Amino acid sequence: MGQMGFYFDADNCIGCHCCQVACKDVNRLEVGTDFRHVKSYTTGSGWDVHMYHTSIACNHCADPACVKNCPTGAMYKDADTGLVLHHDDQCIGCRSCVMACPYGEPVLIEELGVVHKCDACAGLRAQGEQPSCVASCPQRVLEFGDLDELRKAHADANLTSDCYVLPDSSQTNPSLVMEIKDCMLDEDCDPFVL
Repeated sequence: MGQMGFYFDADNCIGCHCCQVACKDVNRLEVGTDFRHVKSYTTGSGWDVHMYHTSIACNHCADPACVKNCPTGAMYKDADTGLVLHHDDQCIGCRSCVMACPYGEPVLIEELGVVHKCDACAGLRAQGEQPSCVASCPQRVLEFGDLDELRKAHADANLTSDCYVLPDSSQTNPSLVMEIKDCMLDEDCDPFVL
């Protein structure tokens, strides 16, 4: 098995937050803590305004800054799947991984004193199911699997790991392929708060 990761079809995402809510539910996260973030953006002006959404969790990067900056080895890259995973028993809660991640994905769970993050729903996948975010999406804009297979399945799409509102993919080489709208490359986009 090669590098596992997510496919996201931003062209058809409606920004409903079902993936974010499902992730929060399956991980039993408290208010204010999320492993998946759905954000909405607008571009343009006047009568020529466009809106798009992003749905981002841990990108299980090929070159993860969180792993490089973890002083205890608690954050590590799984050799079989390429996923970035976490050993709770080795975490000292220093937040080095949190500060290093350009996507802001690892989260310190203060009451536990350790960092947690998306593990692509390892428990569900062990039972043959999809990650909760993928299974809950009413538009079916999220997929999870081998990155090469995802690229092949969507070979006719405008695939990238970059858009204006995300950090440059050269920083960590995220395991994320997105089908994007042209407006997602627009430098004049502003966050739109729902």
